[in-house]
Amino acid sequence: MNREMIQQWLFFSIVATLFTSTVRAQLVECDQTGVDGISIANGCIVKPLYEQIGTGHGDENTEGSATYLIKRDPARSIRRGRQLFQRKFSLDEGQGSRVNSSSTGDITSNRALGAGLTDSCAACHGRPKGAAGFGGDVATRPDSRDAPHLFGLGLVEQLADEMTTQLRSVQSTALEEAISSQRRVQRTLSSKGVDFGRIIAHPDGSVDISGIEGVDADLRVRPFFHHGQTVSIREFVIGAFKDEMGLQAWDPILCTVTDVNNPQAMTSPAGFVFDPALDSFERPAVCDDQEDADGDGVVAEIDPALVDHMEFYLLNYFKPGTYRSTRGAQQGRRTMDRIGCLGCHTPDLHIDSDRRIADVETVYDPINGIFNDLFATATTRFEIVDDGHVYPLLLPQENPFEVKNIFSDLKRHDLGPAFHERDYDGSLVTEFVTEPLWGVGSTSPYGHDGRSINLDAVIRRHGGEAQRSKQRYVNLGGREQQQILEFLGTLVLFPPDDTASNLNPGTPGNEDDIQNPGAHGTINLGALFQIPEEGSE
Repeated sequence: MNREMIQQWLFFSIVATLFTSTVRAQLVECDQTGVDGISIANGCIVKPLYEQIGTGHGDENTEGSATYLIKRDPARSIRRGRQLFQRKFSLDEGQGSRVNSSSTGDITSNRALGAGLTDSCAACHGRPKGAAGFGGDVATRPDSRDAPHLFGLGLVEQLADEMTTQLRSVQSTALEEAISSQRRVQRTLSSKGVDFGRIIAHPDGSVDISGIEGVDADLRVRPFFHHGQTVSIREFVIGAFKDEMGLQAWDPILCTVTDVNNPQAMTSPAGFVFDPALDSFERPAVCDDQEDADGDGVVAEIDPALVDHMEFYLLNYFKPGTYRSTRGAQQGRRTMDRIGCLGCHTPDLHIDSDRRIADVETVYDPINGIFNDLFATATTRFEIVDDGHVYPLLLPQENPFEVKNIFSDLKRHDLGPAFHERDYDGSLVTEFVTEPLWGVGSTSPYGHDGRSINLDAVIRRHGGEAQRSKQRYVNLGGREQQQILEFLGTLVLFPPDDTASNLNPGTPGNEDDIQNPGAHGTINLGALFQIPEEGSE
């Protein structure tokens, strides 16, 4: 099959599946709940869990495996990961106690004791409906913790990883120069326009790190969790399965990377490189599908294939959208820049090599945005590689990408006492990664702990490194303050099942049938499926 034939085949496949069914938040299996139909729009998942696992982790030539789908039918893998994200896991499938049957232990050393037990990811990250959005508060600190939205998560992971590489390159170059010249060399640590302080390299090979700002001494930018704890989406997924759902996941990738005796570098199917020579990673609680880590009879319940699909889904998850931009909102954006807010909330960041296979741009469109005045345009970012298989490889182009409206520097800052978090042992956590502002118009309440009821309140709560900008905001007139709030209100999340797109534009003007997804449009990943024999998802 030549390249032109492949492209034509994909086009007709997209047209043929344009109006396939959509999914909703928190889903159960059709077979488990007695739903007769196979339409996901009815509120259930067609494939039982063992079919979603398929033939396991596998590789690009193991038909039905997770890696096979990621490489040859990536949109299907994203859809499957999305359903796993929304799936209500049962007790029979392993959902249960987070730590042990009595949930006892030292909460200062095992944070899972303070996490709320749930039966699905969407229980905490399910708003807007049908989205990997945000949820309520989770009690991982005495004063709670606001569940963040997961829109754009893959872009955040990639930015942090590239920043890490660039910062380490600066340090490595400075060391080489210091040693070769036998003199002290000072360098500014800068990546993607963000200043992380400075280092001083000495001729003896030592490095003075006292000038580093907002990142650990290893220069690893850890973007996940408010205080910057976790490196990768894969670690995030495995930890959430365990801590919030009581589901143990074993993973041959992270288990190999963190092997005590022989750690080896591994690359996940989503393209993240785990190199134990450069970083330490979180070891899964179990590292064999039959291992009983706690001696309580519990073995791994989550197959590596499920982790693969979840990681790939979150890597490719939609970034937030932008709503109607008025003159007042545009002026508010300029005022934010003038008073210094954008010093930490960096508007745009550049990715050198994008590992996603698609991008979705969602903007205000009162004509085509049937249900919510938003319209999404999906563009593929994969290349077609014909390797002789009946289904060609669809691999990331790895081209540059400009991440617009993220408004974060992915750097840790001290915002003063009002933002400090009490820990269970009475100590305070004082530094937190700058919260991206995209989606902020949809995610009240605010603050890392969700204790500020509106945007005005959370801005006034700023202090510490942001004291000067906060005071400038306070000193503004009421109209200018309102314009800033108006701008922030344009940065929105959206429900993919209710947002018209070029993958399913719906039928504008058909208000009588507005509750039918085919009428109001959806972001329909099924339009990009390549392997028809995999059937309905």
